[in-house]
Amino acid sequence: MTTIPNLKARHHLIALSGLGGGTGGTGGAMRRPQLLRTINDLGFVQVDSVNVLERAHHHILFSRGTGYRRTDLSALIEKDRSLFENWTHDASIIPSSFFPYWKHRFAREKARLRSRWKSHFGAEDFDLDIARVHDRIARDGPAMARDFEGDKPSSGWWDWHPSKAALEYMWRTGELAIARREGLQKVYDLAERVIPPEHFSAEVDHDAFVDWACRQALTRLGFATRGEIAGFWALLTPQEVDEWIARNRAELTPVRVETVDGGKPRAAFALPGMAEAALDAPAPPDKVRIVSPFDPLMRDRARMERLFGFSYRIEIFVPEAKRQYGYYVYPVLRGERMAGRIDVKAERERDALVVRAFWPEAGVKPSKALLAKLGAELERLRRFAGLGRIDFADDWLRLS
Repeated sequence: MTTIPNLKARHHLIALSGLGGGTGGTGGAMRRPQLLRTINDLGFVQVDSVNVLERAHHHILFSRGTGYRRTDLSALIEKDRSLFENWTHDASIIPSSFFPYWKHRFAREKARLRSRWKSHFGAEDFDLDIARVHDRIARDGPAMARDFEGDKPSSGWWDWHPSKAALEYMWRTGELAIARREGLQKVYDLAERVIPPEHFSAEVDHDAFVDWACRQALTRLGFATRGEIAGFWALLTPQEVDEWIARNRAELTPVRVETVDGGKPRAAFALPGMAEAALDAPAPPDKVRIVSPFDPLMRDRARMERLFGFSYRIEIFVPEAKRQYGYYVYPVLRGERMAGRIDVKAERERDALVVRAFWPEAGVKPSKALLAKLGAELERLRRFAGLGRIDFADDWLRLS
């Protein structure tokens, strides 16, 4: 069985995440074709509404190429229709070519959500709401939830009125798609009018869907356990992954992956050639990147802690008095190591990128070289956010 040293595992994961070379994080141009390829390589990019510095999907893509332009992403979604929005483990931007595989998710979501929402709104009323909202969009074209406000009073379901719940249900189950956004507001249309016909009409059977989901997850993870394969897309059950592994065990390469603390190596699987790729993975550039908490590299918190020794928690929902760091603190990557975390915010009324605190990780010295590289990354973020200057709090460098 091949053993992958911890350092090589980190090199490999950083490269697979797009932060280790090429356009990813090295300053190369990222125009529309490169942007689409980057999202295909990642598999999906998570969308989140929190905007302390920049919204998550923009920050994730900016981290992989300084030429990233928000308008290119909008064009790929709204004009080229090369990407669509739906769910993985959370709301995400996904290549439209994946839509046929998402039909299996839609079927499962329909059964799960139908039971849940019908019990809240009432079976007959919910069916009527779905039919009414569907017919209006089919007849009159794209619509937002606010276009239906006043139809019925709020039911209290996330303070959604029934039409909003119907819209979300049809979006989560593939009947509707997001044609565009106005600010943060979704503009819904019939999926067949948004998804390119070749992807909307394509069908894959269950076995092909499971095979695709497992192989594509492993391709992006490099090496993974059963649970990590199942969790990557949030498309499969552990049983489906177990059955796929059993069918393909002769092809899969068993590996052991060393942990950062020198503990017992973790058993995992890899596709042919991936163990060799991990052993040959080059070290990433010695640059600093301030990454989004929703960055693909950070997606699996347990894996990050096991392989990088970096324990991270978003403290948005932690009472202020109990926060260890802050409301929304960003991980800081230097080369193949997590160098710390930083509390930085775009304060537009001050036209400033405000650095409130930087906490180096244990064993990381705030050397002149590290602080210079951190300063260069902050300057990159300042320009991306369109702010005039960087302001540092008096006590911004926090040493234990």
